[in-house]
Amino acid sequence: MSMKTMIISDFKAKCIATLKEVEESKETVVVTLRGRSIAEVVPIAAAKGRVLGRQKGCMMIKGDIIHSDSANEWSMCTEIK
Repeated sequence: MSMKTMIISDFKAKCIATLKEVEESKETVVVTLRGRSIAEVVPIAAAKGRVLGRQKGCMMIKGDIIHSDSANEWSMCTEIK
């Protein structure tokens, strides 16, 4: 992935255009202040296909998570020191 550098004053003046360019080119832009990198504008990956249910089958729930009673699994200190 290539990266373009832009001083903060240019970024401020061309913010919307820069964001659109990052989206289209998929190229990261590094914003600098006094020669120091302070931020990166990184393109996000577009969601492919179905979003809801994408993790189906990746997890298994064991036991009853709705009617669980964990009161016997921990105790609370009532003594103030």
